[in-house]
Amino acid sequence: MNTQRIVIVGAGFAGMWSALAAARVLDMHQRSDIEVVLVAPQPELHVRPRLYEEAPHTMRAPLTELLDAVGVQFLQGNVEAIDAQQQQVVVKTQGQDVRLSYDRLVLAAGSKLFRPDIPGLDQHAFSVDQVDEAAALDAHIQGLHTQPDTEARRTLVVVGGGFTGIETAAEMPARLRAALGADAQVNVVIVERNSDIGPDLGPGPRPVIQQALAELGVTAVLGAGVTAIDAHGLVTSTGQRIDASTIVWTAGARANALTAQVPGERDAYGRLHVDENLRVKAAPTIYATGDVAYAATDDQGNVAMMSCQHAMNLGRSAGHNVASDLLGLAPIPYRQPKYVTCLDLGPWGAVYTEGWERTVKLVGAEAKALKHKINSEWIYPPSANRAEALASADPLRIVVA
Repeated sequence: MNTQRIVIVGAGFAGMWSALAAARVLDMHQRSDIEVVLVAPQPELHVRPRLYEEAPHTMRAPLTELLDAVGVQFLQGNVEAIDAQQQQVVVKTQGQDVRLSYDRLVLAAGSKLFRPDIPGLDQHAFSVDQVDEAAALDAHIQGLHTQPDTEARRTLVVVGGGFTGIETAAEMPARLRAALGADAQVNVVIVERNSDIGPDLGPGPRPVIQQALAELGVTAVLGAGVTAIDAHGLVTSTGQRIDASTIVWTAGARANALTAQVPGERDAYGRLHVDENLRVKAAPTIYATGDVAYAATDDQGNVAMMSCQHAMNLGRSAGHNVASDLLGLAPIPYRQPKYVTCLDLGPWGAVYTEGWERTVKLVGAEAKALKHKINSEWIYPPSANRAEALASADPLRIVVA
């Protein structure tokens, strides 16, 4: 029997769901002559949407039992190179470079925080982008009580007033007081280069966001970028100096650099242009999904965001279509017309919106209850029950009703 191979790069939301969806198609058609290999540094899903919370080192979900249950092979390592012409990837595993051939490739390598060339950024700013980085911030905050009691010690600056920046800033007054004492006069500041907070979120939820941040004691410096960072604070593009012992960089993301090794057009974030079935337009044996895919969600001109919400469905679609491709079956075009946001606003609550115009539907405690359900249940992997796990990977499954 001539076994064919689907290689999936990345075990994030898009990669995990691609693997499950591909396994589902093969199971439905009783095909054992196609193997699915998932390549990632660790057999675990990092729950990135929760890394602004305390104890970020716990935001990992093991995948070994789940992958075993559905018959997906796991190869621990890092993909160093993609050879689209030879249909191979180079994987560094156990200190060695291994060339792994594929019949179809799903690139689901995710994104990384964009760090521009700002003096002191790499040395002195924290982030909540990866588990280890968020854990370093957590340890730093918990150790602040050992520093002299100055205004800088009590000040935390979040650079970037987008989705992640707002969620991070809203959480920080309580986290600082937990470290420095309930009566500590903490100062949390958002620095945002645009003239409005949450520029990408639009005007719909902005009044709620502004109210929540004000009541939490979070202030904002708007219309200013950052030109330099040091161990004791930062300088803005308007020349303002902010003394702070803690600086968190949240400003923007870029697709994994592996996208540059795949033939095809890319957007400003490095995402590969894909067709409606998530096949890379210039590389017919490669599919891209999640944060590395520039994919239309509907026929109205909307494009998937670099978010967990879109990555989960993008993954289901990519996995289904890549397996269907090898089996000669008709694909199911990716569509995700229902768009929602649920923005955590710390102890104040949350705000939930619907539609690309982001019409506010829930605020405060009611929205917070929904956010908790999303973060603690909906985004986690299914159980290691084969039938249930495969059923959950149906690309037509409605996740957001």
